[in-house]
Amino acid sequence: MATVLVTDAKQRKSVPIIRSLGRQGIPVVAGDDARFSMGFFSKYCTKAMIYPAPDKEPAKFMEWLLAKAREGSFDILYAIDERTLDVVTRYHEEITQYVSFPSPNFVTYIKARDKGNTLTLAQSLGIPSPRTICLDNLKNLKQTAKLLTFPAVIKPRLSSGSRGLAYVRSIHELEVTCQRIYQDYGGMVIQEYLPPGGGTFGVEVLMHWDGKPRATFVHRRLREYPVNGGPSTLRESLAAPDLVELGVRLLQAMEWVGVAMVEFKVDPRDGIPKLMEVNPKFWGSIALPIAAGVDFPYLLYRMAIDGNVEPVTSFELGVRCRWLVPGDILHFIFNPDRFKMKPSFFDFWDDNLYYDLISKDDPGPLWGMFCSALSNLRNPIFWKKHFSRLR
Repeated sequence: MATVLVTDAKQRKSVPIIRSLGRQGIPVVAGDDARFSMGFFSKYCTKAMIYPAPDKEPAKFMEWLLAKAREGSFDILYAIDERTLDVVTRYHEEITQYVSFPSPNFVTYIKARDKGNTLTLAQSLGIPSPRTICLDNLKNLKQTAKLLTFPAVIKPRLSSGSRGLAYVRSIHELEVTCQRIYQDYGGMVIQEYLPPGGGTFGVEVLMHWDGKPRATFVHRRLREYPVNGGPSTLRESLAAPDLVELGVRLLQAMEWVGVAMVEFKVDPRDGIPKLMEVNPKFWGSIALPIAAGVDFPYLLYRMAIDGNVEPVTSFELGVRCRWLVPGDILHFIFNPDRFKMKPSFFDFWDDNLYYDLISKDDPGPLWGMFCSALSNLRNPIFWKKHFSRLR
């Protein structure tokens, strides 16, 4: 069996990936720059490695990664978050001399990560999207304001989750918010606000080197945190072939390789699903497709080892997966309609309900999450990251 290095082990999504591979008997090395990373605590983690922080010391991180690859510490690399992907994809040719890295090169990756580029490409393909204005600097902000209707949504061109996302309701709010986002992130997109009521959907795809999909999956977001826009805390599998066609068409135009999620939001004013962004990596809700029968981590492994994999497009419908701690708990606390939610927050046991982290078979990662929180009690950056986005 080839050994897989899964990076960013402190990320919630690392745990289902490690479990998926480990349950197939595949040796998994978990890596991160934090000692108390939840992936380290999984019983399916055969070895834990601490590396230099890729966002703070990218050169040292790559030196470490290449050294471990040369000495045979792992055979396949799963870089699962932008902290590592931003660095590793720049060295795609170097790393693939020693290990398999089933991901696109840097040019393709950064184009997909850039929301402005993604939406421009979608428009050229006839894929519906909200009205969008790209702003690379603040010189034309006043002229841009004249083209907008309020409320409007501002997003950094390069960000993930809901980091940097803001809603503005006036020209004054627009100017103040754009100044802040530009200082923190640089370029941004200003989008038409889509009112609630239409639903948000994720199309997950595994793309082969030949430009054709090898696995597809769709989920509908049921709850999220922050309450009005953020990562899903409860989601459900469903069939949506029209969305799959749009998502695959966009990824093919990008010449994508590997896993990605394409997010759509239905505009309740016209009923049309509109592209929001591409998540060019493993996504936070990866536990759901695994539970529903589309095991993306294992399929990616087989593609890396065998060069191909039989397409998987069918899956169990109506399967739900929940990020309970702390995601859905925080949604419950800050949702004014908390006791009217359907399904209820208190529906903890259901044959079709699974959890991102909680597992009788592998309880360690949940314990690791609490250890990480305790170790960060005096770290203001930790609290700002997790609780500054309350709306």
